[in-house]
Amino acid sequence: MTDKPKRRLTTVLCADVQGYSRLMEADEAGTLAELQRQRTAMTRLVERHDGRIVNTWGDAVIAEFASVVEAVQCAIETQQEVSSAQADASPERRMRFRIGINLGDVMIDGADIYGDGVNIAARLQELAEPGGIVISGPVYDQVRNKLSVGFDFLGQQQMKNVAPVTSYRVAMIDGDRPRVSVPIGESLPPRGTASPAELAAPGLRGEQQLPGWLHFLREQLANLPRPIAAALIASGFLILINLFSNPSRIWFHWPVTAILFVAIMRTVLRRDREPDKKDDR
Repeated sequence: MTDKPKRRLTTVLCADVQGYSRLMEADEAGTLAELQRQRTAMTRLVERHDGRIVNTWGDAVIAEFASVVEAVQCAIETQQEVSSAQADASPERRMRFRIGINLGDVMIDGADIYGDGVNIAARLQELAEPGGIVISGPVYDQVRNKLSVGFDFLGQQQMKNVAPVTSYRVAMIDGDRPRVSVPIGESLPPRGTASPAELAAPGLRGEQQLPGWLHFLREQLANLPRPIAAALIASGFLILINLFSNPSRIWFHWPVTAILFVAIMRTVLRRDREPDKKDDR
């Protein structure tokens, strides 16, 4: 009879270096020395926040924390310290970490932890920008009102070998402005260019300042295909314009029908092409 594996609920932090292979190819000794320095600093921060390093291999670090708040605060301080320590380095030589954090159930084997709780943290890390942090929905629920940072809602992200997970980007400071929400896989708008989120809500930083109904609407739109969400927003504006300008003469149904038809067709055609793209990989 085998012993039943022990489990616990814990907060898992997973970090790795963006472009590590490229850095090693350019300067193997220098990259390894810098990685050791950054790991030493990360270990100190993890211990300061009552966490522990679970494992390290290659350029990855896995840590666990009893407190969700301490885990996210540790991640923020880690990114700040790494950025500060390399302020004088050339952009192509900077070592930048991506961090994912998840609150979930794990299996315990000695000092190691396994299971979906760890796998999800690793997948969230893959979604993060270099120098950024992505957290799961359960982590967001615990820290949303306890930290003085904003959060960008990313919706449900498809992840390899795990179910889709609702995720949020921690709104770290990038230069002289907060990071803004963009879909995964797209780049941030050029400096000085307002994002769609900033145009819709000037001065908005992160998730916390949204009214409850607007946050709900934003989540629902984020879960829809992008063409459909854009079509619904445009249709809403047309309906409002019609109702406020000339409510006695209804005309919005014709352009709204056309917009929705085009959006639906684009979504269907895009989905039809996705299997071909996956096969090409």
